[in-house]
Amino acid sequence: MDTTAPIRITKAGSVASAAGSTDYFTGTVRIDAPFQADAPARLGGATVTFEPGARTAWHTHPLGQTLIVTAGVGHVQEWGKPAQEIRPGDIVWIPPGMKHWHGARPDVAMTHIAIAEAVDGSPVTWLEPVSEAQYNGQ
Repeated sequence: MDTTAPIRITKAGSVASAAGSTDYFTGTVRIDAPFQADAPARLGGATVTFEPGARTAWHTHPLGQTLIVTAGVGHVQEWGKPAQEIRPGDIVWIPPGMKHWHGARPDVAMTHIAIAEAVDGSPVTWLEPVSEAQYNGQ
């Protein structure tokens, strides 16, 4: 076992918050404390805060994704099925390749920790934006 690499601690507040790209998000989204494990590990993630009405685009993950809701109230939706409400303490497992989106309710912000593994350096495949009709369950 190689023990030459030391434990790495990223101190709270040492990495600036980033705005979620309008290519992948609708509304105001903040990404904090992004992390990526060193190879051969392929785990990465971040804490993501969605302001009311904000959400991801439709997307998939090659090895799935885990969401741990830490604040607020949000929704997660699998393609072709109704959106489901998620609240603090909920843990959401999204299977590999499942087309889905997640984000805040229209009237309440939501924060979650998102964790996914990468394949060939990519943990996600971004697809089309979630339409207002889709977001509103129509």
